[in-house]
Amino acid sequence: MLLRFGQIHRWTTFDEGRTMKPCISVFVLALCALFVGCNGDGGTDTPNPGDPPVQGSDSSAEKVLHLAMRTAGPQSLDPIRGTSVYDNRACNPVYETLLQYSYLKRPLQLEPLLLSEMPTSEDGLTYHFKLKKGVHFHDDECFEDGKGRELVASDVIYSWKRMADESNNPNGWWLFENTYVGFDEYRKAQNDAAKFDYDATVDGFKIINDHEFQVTLKEKVQRFLWTLAMFQLSVVPHEAVDMYGERFGRHPVGTGPYTLKEGDWQPGTSLLYHKNPNYHECYYPEEHMPEDVDAGLTKPAGTKLPIVDKIEVTMFEQDQPMWLQFNAKKLDFIEVPAEYFEQAFNKRSRKITSEFRQKGYTAQPVPLLDFIFIGFNMEDPLLGGYSEKNTKLRQAICLALDWEERNDTFYNNINIIYDGMIPPGLDGHPKDGEAKTSFRGPDVTRAKQLLAEAGYPNGEGLPEIHYYVGQGGNSQEQSEMLRRHLSQIGVELNVHLVPFPTLMEDVDNKKAPMFAFAWGSDYPDAENNLQLFYGPNGSPGSNHFNYKNAEFDKMYEQIRTMPRSDERTKILEQMRDLVLADAPYAGSMARTRFYLVSPRLKNAKITEVFDNWWKYLDVEE
Repeated sequence: MLLRFGQIHRWTTFDEGRTMKPCISVFVLALCALFVGCNGDGGTDTPNPGDPPVQGSDSSAEKVLHLAMRTAGPQSLDPIRGTSVYDNRACNPVYETLLQYSYLKRPLQLEPLLLSEMPTSEDGLTYHFKLKKGVHFHDDECFEDGKGRELVASDVIYSWKRMADESNNPNGWWLFENTYVGFDEYRKAQNDAAKFDYDATVDGFKIINDHEFQVTLKEKVQRFLWTLAMFQLSVVPHEAVDMYGERFGRHPVGTGPYTLKEGDWQPGTSLLYHKNPNYHECYYPEEHMPEDVDAGLTKPAGTKLPIVDKIEVTMFEQDQPMWLQFNAKKLDFIEVPAEYFEQAFNKRSRKITSEFRQKGYTAQPVPLLDFIFIGFNMEDPLLGGYSEKNTKLRQAICLALDWEERNDTFYNNINIIYDGMIPPGLDGHPKDGEAKTSFRGPDVTRAKQLLAEAGYPNGEGLPEIHYYVGQGGNSQEQSEMLRRHLSQIGVELNVHLVPFPTLMEDVDNKKAPMFAFAWGSDYPDAENNLQLFYGPNGSPGSNHFNYKNAEFDKMYEQIRTMPRSDERTKILEQMRDLVLADAPYAGSMARTRFYLVSPRLKNAKITEVFDNWWKYLDVEE
């Protein structure tokens, strides 16, 4: 059965967030007995968006949240075109999905957002959905009289069908392919037709009334409900898409807690969000974990969302300006860059320094389900392919790299180094991080031997290798270390430092023979990482390695529907080792990000598993 499952919005630059506490808790999603965090309808008053921001504890003063984004920013604000975590973060204040993660509960749990209750199913194939009533799209001139209309079931189906329309250049079709009854057939027929018909029926989609609909899956899919909380499945109105066309990616219209006008996004510089005065009834959660009480996270329980009036996001491609802005009290929290880690934390104990503690700052370490690697394009004439010659060349490169030195120099020696692509804490992760099949260095002697067996003794006759990496942070320094490691075996590296959007474009177009990325899992299952190597997901899909292995693909198609079990774990391990033997990448590492939080910021329980939690934050002097 042909499948194509991939992931796109969790790509990040490898140098961002460079610290790792040596433990990661296993996230388990409880899909039953979930509470509803939002219900009913209503609105709030908001200051005039043109008024200057006034900060202070006076409840009548405008509250402005100041955030940093460690990149040039998003590529598009159209959810179906999202390609990175930065697109995700930029879209989340504006758009909403059917489900979301509970803000305070751990392990992570799903709860309704645009739904009035969790989807129900008797057989795991047919699901019944009930939309929450009283949810309106943002006021916008695309609607009659400029007033946002109510969300209805057809909006959900329309938004999903946009992903099937190839003229939209969508990046998230993997979420639907070979999953919903009749949807693949609909996609093919409509894209082959003279005009894409959004009104044509799909056998697996049934609208019951304005607020109820039903979907039918081809087979039980392990991750189905998780995907309903992913930003690519955000619901959008057809009126906005029809009116703005290509401009919709700069003129977003959703149901979210904040609005963003077309001029409020200055690419590469800033984003400015305004409180949605007509946001539906959503409240700060009452359910919490015991430790949330002492952290002050339970005090706002029952407060209507969103809380702050504006969110100002500033883009930083270099860490020094961001660090200086934070120290000047112009940012409310940041991920501490590695080069400033010892100014904020004791390197040995990882505790916040007395200087910041006495000023009222707090620290939050955030473990990641993380996969940092250096990838090879398996279709590249020099580095790609499955011949013994090219495979040994890749293996030699892998063995030449010293991940321990990289961890110590750039990550304060607190990352977890491991074999494979499955992060610590997930089924299929190797015991003690070491797999039987491993080409993790440093082993210069073995690397030289394999390079000679590949036909390049001491690098003789080997052309220079072109390596692409996102600029910013300490990318230059990490690249120089990589160059030095490879020079020990005679391999010459040509480094291309490019903006992150350009890196994504080059990798999507298969122009980067060797590249650096980091992948953060969208949900706590190894399937999310293994789909990065599933053949049909090749670029511009999530398989940027363009790796193809028929045996691997067959096992992937098997595990995607299997429940957790010892049998499934064994298959995960076999898949991991198949990839390791072919060496389509060098790695791996997993991080913990260490955040510093300003004393004026309230309600912060920072996470990177989901990104729609800015609506819970508050600020005060």
